Amino acid sequence: MNIEKQYQDDHSTKLIVEVNPDQMVAYKKKAATRISSQTKIPGFRPGKAPYDVVLRTYGEAAITETAVDIFIDKEYSNILKEADVNPGASGTLEKIESMDPPKFIFRVPLAPEIDLGDYKSVRLEYKWEQPEQKDIDAALEDLRQMYASTETVEREIASGDYVLLDTKSETEGLTRTGFATFVREEGRPTEWPYEGFSKNLIGLKAGESKTIKHKFPKDWEVEELQDKDVEIEATIKTVRGVTLPEVNDEFAKMTGAGETVDALMEAVKKDVENRSQAQYDDVYFVDLIEKLKEGATIKYHEHTLEHEAEHVLSDLSNRLSQQGMDLDTYFKVRNTTREEFIKTEVEPVAKKRLERGLILDEIVKVEKIELDNEALQAEYINAINSLAMQGVDLNKGGKKRQNEMSQAIAMDAASRVMTRKALDMLKDIATGNYKSIEEREAEAKKEEVEVKEESAEVVEEEKASE
Repeated sequence: MNIEKQYQDDHSTKLIVEVNPDQMVAYKKKAATRISSQTKIPGFRPGKAPYDVVLRTYGEAAITETAVDIFIDKEYSNILKEADVNPGASGTLEKIESMDPPKFIFRVPLAPEIDLGDYKSVRLEYKWEQPEQKDIDAALEDLRQMYASTETVEREIASGDYVLLDTKSETEGLTRTGFATFVREEGRPTEWPYEGFSKNLIGLKAGESKTIKHKFPKDWEVEELQDKDVEIEATIKTVRGVTLPEVNDEFAKMTGAGETVDALMEAVKKDVENRSQAQYDDVYFVDLIEKLKEGATIKYHEHTLEHEAEHVLSDLSNRLSQQGMDLDTYFKVRNTTREEFIKTEVEPVAKKRLERGLILDEIVKVEKIELDNEALQAEYINAINSLAMQGVDLNKGGKKRQNEMSQAIAMDAASRVMTRKALDMLKDIATGNYKSIEEREAEAKKEEVEVKEESAEVVEEEKASE
């Protein structure tokens, strides 16, 4: 075969493959045998009719079509190998240029390629700060709310009450039946339908209604509500007063955070710090990767992006199913179509996810980052414990299902550990704490020697004590 390779602007390659005529004759004979084995030709057993008989019966076009199919099945992988092509997806036969001589044109999407550029020069200061005492106090109050007791009251709504209400609005998506909310003087970012909504309910009683007016900002996350004035009619159904538990040793034991108030406070403080740092890291690493992308060159075919978009849509579908909603209903609520939603919302997310993944994979590759068995084991155990807390029965379904689930959990744990290692590497680079591969290998060897020496000393001490 003679193969000409032409790189295309969409990160695919065109392969012009000219086949030796004698080779194609052989494939035509195989095609005739296949046709005769799959059809009935009078006077011959399946697969035994001579070539000329099959040709007269079914014609040149049928034999040629089958011969091309057999040729592609047998030779396509060899074509890619000979052309030195790393495919990112299945290629297609774009055109049969001619059959005399046999010449085929294939279009093959290429695997993504990335050049990180001078990534070691990227700098971004890491400025996470410890949470303030007020943040810890707020978290403790949230914990008290979780263990609070409630009772229905006939009085007006006050801050700190739980309220069951109906909301009605001409604006689609703002109508709910039996909606529960916790009333606060100060709004929370997670409050529905917007921060500060519940304080408008203060002073109402069960059975009373109030029309609440609000204007959503231009950058609101729900496109249909951006820069929109709305009216929401809130009808109170039930008011429940809250009795908070005292912060004492008994409460600490109740939460499982420890035996004493001090242990409880330490656990709350640590949880607040972890969540605060995780939130900061989410923003920091997004900014850092965007900064790194400025000097990087990333190439991928649209098929790769479409594949990632399918994963994004699948993730959304899974989250919606947990809320009792499917994608079609979600599109109706959002007043959009599947095609428009994919184009405006799914593809931008998929693009960021894809490019982020490519960058991290390349960092792992060029920096020779390896899995840490200790970290992998810890992540695996955490995943198992988390699933158990969610009520997932890991012993259900027989050994085959258990093994499959165990492998899936292990692979997911390995992916998370490797991602963290890659992000930590980027952070070290960006903050000027980067250590070369050689330096890291030297440190690892030194640590290994020290561990062996410590083990030898322990053995010697045990012998001496005997």
